[in-house]
Amino acid sequence: MQPIIQSLLDTDLYKFTMWQTMLHRHPQTEAEYTFVCRNQPGYALSELLGEVNAQLDHLCTLRFQPQELAYLRSLRFIKSDFVDFLRIFEFQREFITATVDGPTLVIKAVGPQVHTMAFEIFVLAIVNELYFRRSDQAAALVEGRKRLQGKIEILRAFEKEPALRNPFEFFDFGVRRRFSRDWQTEVVTTLKREVPQYFKGTSNVLLAKELNLVPIGTMAHEYLQTYQALGMTLRDFQRAALEDWVQEYRGDLGVALTDVVGMDAFLADFDLYFAKLFDGLRHDSGDPFVWGEKALAHYAKLRVDPQNKRLVFSDGLDVPTALKLYRAFAERTQTGFGIGTNLTNDVGLTPLNIVMKLTGANARPVAKLSDSPGKTLCNDQTFLAYLRQVFRFPASV
Repeated sequence: MQPIIQSLLDTDLYKFTMWQTMLHRHPQTEAEYTFVCRNQPGYALSELLGEVNAQLDHLCTLRFQPQELAYLRSLRFIKSDFVDFLRIFEFQREFITATVDGPTLVIKAVGPQVHTMAFEIFVLAIVNELYFRRSDQAAALVEGRKRLQGKIEILRAFEKEPALRNPFEFFDFGVRRRFSRDWQTEVVTTLKREVPQYFKGTSNVLLAKELNLVPIGTMAHEYLQTYQALGMTLRDFQRAALEDWVQEYRGDLGVALTDVVGMDAFLADFDLYFAKLFDGLRHDSGDPFVWGEKALAHYAKLRVDPQNKRLVFSDGLDVPTALKLYRAFAERTQTGFGIGTNLTNDVGLTPLNIVMKLTGANARPVAKLSDSPGKTLCNDQTFLAYLRQVFRFPASV
């Protein structure tokens, strides 16, 4: 068995930032996370069951190493008591199960949220790498390097364009959908070497540490969704989540995710108080050009200067799309672009569209109402209908 995960830092930064907040503010929360494959794989994922369980067994033997803890402690927004918690942390195998239902691979993590929330990225990286190990590795790497060079050439051609008011900056967001750990390392290393003027960081904490890059990330959907089950009025869950974030980070990590119940409902909660306290917004579903115009119009209505804010785009991007968005908005605001699958799994094979989402907390359902068809996820249709009603979200999406 070749271990895929060899360090507990080999995950996204926002897992740590959400983890710290929940440990400090809602450590008693119980949670359920469910693995889902949204597209048709080339072969049944159930065939991977034995290998997945072996990888999970290995994952649950790992501990944070002293140099890893020292790195986390060096990040000014990570608090010392959280590092002390991580020093003794170890995944509990009883909290995660992998089984099959016919051709479907079924993975669930159920238990205290501070012990289950970190499974997500590791599970996705494990399933991806196991799945693609059955492909022609040599041919995939040849094609991947060819395509990576094509991206670099696009960026070098872009360098000849007239400069806009704010710079173009992009980041690697590709842990969860990567072809392999080694390929992500090669991609990030190559981009740092070849286009450092544009490539400014990675969500992968281990690679940020090893390559001296900026670790990138703030919050994901699960953070806001958890607040749907914490006892406050459902209408107030976004404001409660944003307020806890502000109090936890006191000005750091100031990019808010906007699409848990749609952009319109988010902006209704994102008043002048939050608009001044947060540095910017992140797009993850719906038309990014429409979203960006809505964001700028909202700042204008609040009389907040958008030049002091940042719009971060991260939904299914490739380099050409990122550049189109940059040209559309960079004169009016700061921008940033998180590119995932198209960086770390663009090797000529069809990527898996897999997620591991929060589907319940404290024995209550939670849901995401996406601005993109097909991304809405909820196991309880009654709760989903109620959430749509509360936030006046159209049922057609």
